Amino acid sequence: MIMKHFISLKEIQAKELRKIISDAKIRKRKRKKLNTLDVDKDSPLKGKLLIQMFEKSSTRTRLSFYLAIKQLGGSALTLRPDELHLAKGETLADTAKILSTYGNAFMLRTDSDKKMEEFKKYIRIPIINGLSPSAHPTQVLSDIFTIEEIKKKPISKLNICWIGDGNNNVINSLIAASVKFSFSLNIGCPKKYKPNTRILRWVKMNKKRVNIFVDPKDAAKNVDVIFTDKVISMNDKGNKIKKLKDFKNYQVNSRIMSLAKKNAIFLHCLPRGKEVTDSVFLGSQSKVWQQAINRVYVQKSILLYCFNKLR
Repeated sequence: MIMKHFISLKEIQAKELRKIISDAKIRKRKRKKLNTLDVDKDSPLKGKLLIQMFEKSSTRTRLSFYLAIKQLGGSALTLRPDELHLAKGETLADTAKILSTYGNAFMLRTDSDKKMEEFKKYIRIPIINGLSPSAHPTQVLSDIFTIEEIKKKPISKLNICWIGDGNNNVINSLIAASVKFSFSLNIGCPKKYKPNTRILRWVKMNKKRVNIFVDPKDAAKNVDVIFTDKVISMNDKGNKIKKLKDFKNYQVNSRIMSLAKKNAIFLHCLPRGKEVTDSVFLGSQSKVWQQAINRVYVQKSILLYCFNKLR
């Protein structure tokens, strides 16, 4: 059996990503009468163990992966890096081999892209990126699922807008998704916070483009979906006070939402800060709670993809 990792959307074929979303739609529909911990009738991952390791704080990723593997018939074991010998001198290569011996899949939420690549090099089971400094692929694929569920049409027919830092892990994955799913993407960000030139070169190489605006109002015009994220992300190590000042005019408020289409929706991966007003976040256009619970369904299908068990 071919082992499949889920580390970056850039590395996965568009047809495979579409299969994951299609499977998640079917599985969500079939769970309407089931309780949270009830197992799917086909129990496709019965007897499988997902080992999770969190080097960064987590609420939604931790909960959703736990429920995802449980609903598929398997179990989850969560490790803290400070509890392992890895923190006390055991090599990453040896740790990866031990994980491969005990578990069937490994979900890593890390503060190091290099560590993700090192685990990939030595591990003998599928590895899933639960968040790294450069990417958050499970979040963005779930967001696409949510958008299509609400809008009832393929995302390729919609205009998407991101307002905020143009160079963090979520927007990196959203840019990759815009190429894989062929949707229009506007990015509203200050000049100093434009997307990484490397990912923009990759977009151009794939004969696609993203639209970058310094004025967030221009980015929001006539779009179907507006995304934002915390200005200070978990990986920020610079002058945080200065960065907050740089983004003072990039808050998603009622004025920004009024520039989008009348039936536009607002999404946020959470946790939130002052980058969105309460009136928008708690308003009728906000779909953040639906967005959060949908992580479970998509992560189930990501696990099945890694185990070559997609329908």
